[in-house]
Amino acid sequence: MTALTQETVAALSETVAVPSYDRSRLTAGIVHIGVGGFHRAHQAMYLDRLMNEGKAHDWAICGVGLLPGDARMRDALTAQDGLYTLVLKHPDGTREARVIGSIIDYLFAPDDPEAVIEKMADPSVRIVSLTVTEGGYNIHPVTGAFDAQAPAIRADLEPGAIPATVFGLVTEALRRRRARGLVPFTVMSCDNIQGNGEVARHSFTAFARLVDDGLADWIEAAVAFPNSMVDRITPVTTDEDREAVAELFGILDAWPVTCEPFTQWVLENDFSRGRPPFEEAGVQVVGDVEPYELMKLRLLNAGHQALCYFGYLGGHRYVHEAATDPALAKFLLDYMDLEATPTLRPVPGVDLDGYKRTLVERFSNAEVRDTLARLCAESSDRIPKWLLPVVREQLARGGPVTRAAAVVASWARYAEGSDESGEPIVVVDRLGDRLMAAAKAQRQRPTAFIEDRELFGDLADDERFVAPYLRVLESLHAEGARATVRWLAG
Repeated sequence: MTALTQETVAALSETVAVPSYDRSRLTAGIVHIGVGGFHRAHQAMYLDRLMNEGKAHDWAICGVGLLPGDARMRDALTAQDGLYTLVLKHPDGTREARVIGSIIDYLFAPDDPEAVIEKMADPSVRIVSLTVTEGGYNIHPVTGAFDAQAPAIRADLEPGAIPATVFGLVTEALRRRRARGLVPFTVMSCDNIQGNGEVARHSFTAFARLVDDGLADWIEAAVAFPNSMVDRITPVTTDEDREAVAELFGILDAWPVTCEPFTQWVLENDFSRGRPPFEEAGVQVVGDVEPYELMKLRLLNAGHQALCYFGYLGGHRYVHEAATDPALAKFLLDYMDLEATPTLRPVPGVDLDGYKRTLVERFSNAEVRDTLARLCAESSDRIPKWLLPVVREQLARGGPVTRAAAVVASWARYAEGSDESGEPIVVVDRLGDRLMAAAKAQRQRPTAFIEDRELFGDLADDERFVAPYLRVLESLHAEGARATVRWLAG
């Protein structure tokens, strides 16, 4: 077994692709905040692909962690000189391993926020990219307003405060660049949010306006916030994954990444100070990302939600089990065909029917072993952004919402905190206590869950949504998830 470091990487098995470039000659042009599995399977992989072709050597990544739990990533990457193993899990059971070398540094903000700010203020950094989760932009799910009263935001705004949030750190770095007469970096969101660049622009400008109107005006005018659509199913790394990397490839890797073979990145060509030649690594660089992102968010991401609660309540634990359940697969396709697709714009170069078939095939990949529990987590950040826009557009056009309402009902039943056998469900959500309290009240007051106007707006007042929602919730309580899905699938 070989512990993965820069010194040992050249000695790895020939079955493992390793960086062909001299990493000592790389310089950081990108600071990435939120280095998790997805970033390492996606953006960092695309840059590594370019670097292996002799390009983008001045666009290496300095990773940044903000949360206490990110100390584990700091320790893992520091010990391995930023290297890690990316393993593609093909449906036929084969594994394809590649060592990624595009991350050359990692800063843990709680240890030294000044170092993070100065790194972003360095003129060699031209992009600050983000994977801070769907809920990380501090936006109210119904009003779309920046929450200036959030405790972490208020703490960052105290006179003399040392920034701790992504907004405080990035805004202070931009303030210093402005004061030094430097061109600002681009802020590039890679999170699953419709119009993620516009959302980021709104959030960072709103925070800056609480600090200094002049700074906010400069950010609004000078900083680029490109929109993007990102896609690659990347499960949480398990101890079994670490053991498999050691057994199959002889690599001792503290934090490898496993993912599906499929990957897609559609990126708006809007950058303040240039960018790597991403299109030469397979990225679709376009003028308008919206058709692609709507397709992905409303078919793939909302499709995951259509599977996960019904699947979990029905006894499945993995995504591939739910996707190959005939009734659930039919329900998923009906949602995509009859409710989501009518809300989409034409997508240049994409056959939507083929895209949907490919989604079902991807979800059915048993080798990925993606868990339904992962998809069920943080639903209060996901459902309002991915599924409820479909509901509202369908209601506005007089279209059906039965299946989307059913997904919300399945979430409400899941949030009760126990499955159909009485076994406890761990509800992982920033609003977990509030959601569970509402879900437990719905046995006596069936609309209790959707009366939360912070999440659902006025949907509880619309009979066209409420009627199918209540029918499905009643069936889930009386008949169970499997019977309910069979009924919904016809």
